[in-house]
Amino acid sequence: MIILNRKKCTGGEIIFYKTYSAGVIGIDGFMVEVETDISNGLPQYSLVGLPDSAVKESRERVRAAMRNSGFSFPLGRITVNLAPAHVKKVGPSYDLPVAVSILAASTQWQLPNLQDSVIIGELSLDGKVKSVRGALPMAMAAKAHGFRQLVVPKDNAMEASLSGLAVYPLEHLRDFPSLFTKKPYTPPHSLSSCSHAPDFADIIGQAHAKRALEIAAAGFHNVLLTGPPGTGKTMLASCLPSILSPLSFQEWLEIVKIYSASGKDLTLAEPKRPFRAPHHSITPAGLIGGGNQMKPGELTLAHHGVLFLDEVCEFPRYVLDLLRQPLEDRKIELHRQHLYMTFPARFMLICSQNPCPCGYYGYPDGVNECKCKSQQLERYQKRLSGPLIDRFDIKIEVSRLPVEFFIDQEKGEESSISIRERVIRAVEIQHERFKQSHTRCNAEMTPAEIKVYCQLPRAAASLLRLIYEQFQMSHRAHHRLLKIARTIADLKGKDTISEEVIAEAAQYRNVEKNFF
Repeated sequence: MIILNRKKCTGGEIIFYKTYSAGVIGIDGFMVEVETDISNGLPQYSLVGLPDSAVKESRERVRAAMRNSGFSFPLGRITVNLAPAHVKKVGPSYDLPVAVSILAASTQWQLPNLQDSVIIGELSLDGKVKSVRGALPMAMAAKAHGFRQLVVPKDNAMEASLSGLAVYPLEHLRDFPSLFTKKPYTPPHSLSSCSHAPDFADIIGQAHAKRALEIAAAGFHNVLLTGPPGTGKTMLASCLPSILSPLSFQEWLEIVKIYSASGKDLTLAEPKRPFRAPHHSITPAGLIGGGNQMKPGELTLAHHGVLFLDEVCEFPRYVLDLLRQPLEDRKIELHRQHLYMTFPARFMLICSQNPCPCGYYGYPDGVNECKCKSQQLERYQKRLSGPLIDRFDIKIEVSRLPVEFFIDQEKGEESSISIRERVIRAVEIQHERFKQSHTRCNAEMTPAEIKVYCQLPRAAASLLRLIYEQFQMSHRAHHRLLKIARTIADLKGKDTISEEVIAEAAQYRNVEKNFF
């Protein structure tokens, strides 16, 4: 950071000074040059470069912060340009670089050469530096452009340090000149990986549903839970995070980047997979992303984690059908005017539903009988379209338990810890299997990979053919059954998909009542 141009001209001295900052579009950062020109003339402050309202208001924040920090705001013609000028600048993160640029240009500060440094931060009126949204995406963009140092608010230091840059946390504007005489921020050496999710040991019975969720966790398969109210569908889904495999550093970095760009709170000291459970009143933009600032939606916030839609039939059908393409492509492509964005969306979809509006159709218990009219039932069941239902790998029923399960509890339920150990072993097998490809789990296998990794012995192939013909399965359903079978075999530690594995996999396609 140096004075790039200082020269005499008619009317007085012109001082030009440039610092570097960054912004965020979607979940990606981009570089911004903050150029300040101070010349003699009537006092005037102009901020150009396509700023939004928050950026335009930085004038008053910067002026008050400089005055309350013991500095003076220059009296002259001040022009601040945020380049590139064709990209809209959003948010207050440019306050600090603008203040630094003005103070250096007015010779109130004598700064070292910081051409390889990027500065971001919001200023309060008393000069304190406040945290900003998108620190990690901006830090990653700075690293990609060859910068080596980053000045950020103190509250953003841990997040920004994940980028690998030398991070200098700043608490107050007046401390900036002496900032680089200190050592860079050092992140914690180890992070906690404990989980506070509910445990499967707390759920009585429902062995079939627990086994289905274990398979889903191992292969990252989508699950549809159907049953009457009070049978434990929501509890089962809430326990799922406790058996998911640990995150890799790259996966954790992607998650932090998304949450940082979205302005969502995330516990950085405890890496864990996201578990998102939006309300059924969510809008299309809230689900897939978009809006004026192109923020990611719930599908992207669930990246590398779980998206749970409780009472899925209460969601509008036009919202649910937005899931169809992301479930196949594992990404979301949005086009808004002249802006094109791609958001990642590798998530496990877990949905629960009642069989009808009252919840008891097909599940009479002697007390509660279905009171829904045929039109209500038809309208309710049409909320889930056929193509969307076909995209669920596992579809199971969660039924009401007999009273004996609650009276006789001498035998305890299996804990999430022991289930998670099996899941981790199966995930490690998949990592070894797909280490040379872009596929990360069994649920993402391509047709070509299914042919290679899901070869069947003669007996298993005969059984699969019988199931396929008997139940008029689609090609997609056929492939998904093979993916489930591959995951079951991995959990068993077997290379071969046996007839027994095919039989179990078929149960999770919800055909056991009619066939087995």
